[in-house]
Amino acid sequence: MKKTVVTLLALAFTAGNACSAFAAGPAGFARGLTGNSAVSYISEKGKIIPPFAQVLFCAQNPSECRDNNGLAVVALTDRQMLQLKDVNTAVNRTMIGRNDSRNELNGDVWKVNVRSGDCEDFALTKRSRLIAMGWSSRALRIATAYTPSGEGHAVLVVRTDKGDLVLDNRESSIKNWRDTDLRWDKIQSGTDPYVWYRL
Repeated sequence: MKKTVVTLLALAFTAGNACSAFAAGPAGFARGLTGNSAVSYISEKGKIIPPFAQVLFCAQNPSECRDNNGLAVVALTDRQMLQLKDVNTAVNRTMIGRNDSRNELNGDVWKVNVRSGDCEDFALTKRSRLIAMGWSSRALRIATAYTPSGEGHAVLVVRTDKGDLVLDNRESSIKNWRDTDLRWDKIQSGTDPYVWYRL
C-alpha cells in the first residue's frame, strides 16, 4: 500500500496540478431534478493520473479513502433524497467558501470537515457526512470540472438508480450531471480512490 501511495504521489507531482479548484459561492439558476429527466450516467474514458492533492489527502486521511464495500448504485428512496438535500444544504450554508492560500501546495490542499474551504473541501465534507449516515462509499465520488468562466471546480457525484446526481457548493439544488453548467474533466473510481478516469 505504501509503495502504491508513493508511486502515485510521484506521478501526480510530476504531472502537476491538472485541476485547481476554486471556492465558489451560491449562484446560478437552480433547475432541480424533474420527473422528465432520463436516467443518465457519466461515461468514464481511460484512466488518468489522480490530482496530486487528492493522493496526498488520502495518504494523510486513510479512513476517508477506504472502500466500505457498499453498493455502486444506490436505489434512491424519498428518505435518501431528503438526506442528500439536507447534507447539501447544511454544508453549503455552514462552510465558508475560501480559496486555498497560494503558499499551500501550489494553492490546492484537500481537507474534510472544516469550517471554511474551497469546492473540493465542500465535496469531501458532504461525502464524509453521507458515509457516516450509512451511504456506500462506492456511490459517492469526487469529480473535477470547469465552470462556464473556466475555473477549475470539484463536486460530489452520487450514483443512483435515477442517474448520477451532483451536489455542488455553488447552489442548493441537486441536479442530474447533464443538467449542470459544468464541463466535465475527470472522476474518481467508486472502488479505488487512487484510480481516476477522464470524462
